[in-house]
Amino acid sequence: MATARDFLRKHCPPERLDELAGDEQGFPDHLWRAMAELGWIGLLVPGEFGGSEGSLLDVMLLLEEMGRVCLPGPYLHSAVVASFLIASQGSAAQRQSLLPDLANGARRCALALLEEGGELFSEAMTTQVEGGRLTGRKLFVKDAHLAHHLLVVARHGRGLSLILLEAKQAGLAMAPLRSMTDEKLFEVVFSGPEVKPGDVLGPPGQGTEALMPAMYLGALGRSAEMLGCAQHLLELIVEHAKSRVQSGRPIGAFQAIQHACADLLRNVESARPLLYSAAWKVEQGLEAASAVAMAKSYVGDACLAVARKAHQVFGAISYCEEHPLHRFHKRIIAARLDFGDSALHQETVARAIGLV
Repeated sequence: MATARDFLRKHCPPERLDELAGDEQGFPDHLWRAMAELGWIGLLVPGEFGGSEGSLLDVMLLLEEMGRVCLPGPYLHSAVVASFLIASQGSAAQRQSLLPDLANGARRCALALLEEGGELFSEAMTTQVEGGRLTGRKLFVKDAHLAHHLLVVARHGRGLSLILLEAKQAGLAMAPLRSMTDEKLFEVVFSGPEVKPGDVLGPPGQGTEALMPAMYLGALGRSAEMLGCAQHLLELIVEHAKSRVQSGRPIGAFQAIQHACADLLRNVESARPLLYSAAWKVEQGLEAASAVAMAKSYVGDACLAVARKAHQVFGAISYCEEHPLHRFHKRIIAARLDFGDSALHQETVARAIGLV
């Protein structure tokens, strides 16, 4: 991972992230191409389609490094979730036409899943295909403005379908949403774009079962990002405790700070095995619902605790935008909600042990 860490430090220093946060695009095309040249974009794409044939554990390690620099952009949604769905559910023609360009960085996908209620359950979906036309509204579509395709979850007959649409076409409109993070989120309104049979991934109306493994990847990917954020914050806290002098000695000499840092180390190190154990189970095709839920819920809570304590150790300066802490804290808050919040995942764990 030394190559990834060096690359990300070089291309994503804090001052560059400040520029990207204020930029309308939010992520440079040349950085996406550079990531593709390193083989990162095609990690989950089979070699026959130009992919790197990496493992899910490779992806988690890389996402953790991305979290350490708070990297914005469409990597998780496009290179992980969308690539997995197309590779696992797409027809031979869909895989042949889409995967090579996804692997080499020529195309990007955005995932259009959530609606007004912000819930992941199929009952909450109102976007639908009727008479070969798609109507409805999706919210919080990450990096939709950068996408060549939208992967839309919509009602289709008696079930849900996964629909892959060209992002720039008549009957499809995007509008940016305000966000507290540097991530670019959009509202996407569908007012009748045509849905052809070749636009549907997998059997029509049977998308729920196909979607669940992809949701596992999304939840684990966001957990890896949070873990990277928390690891970086822990390192900043320890360095600050060593160098900040109060009452004639470093604040790290005071027991209250020492014990706080010890607690934060425990949070980070206990979260990591839960994440990678769940990722291994998913990769091996084992039953992983409760493992993913435990990882997402625990990692989110543990990393949020690190961010909150970091503000206490740093003091007033950490509440200023000139200090990088706010960016990592906001990213952790946002990632905790993506692909299911703690309450949803705790419910999954409760169901797994027979309490629901």
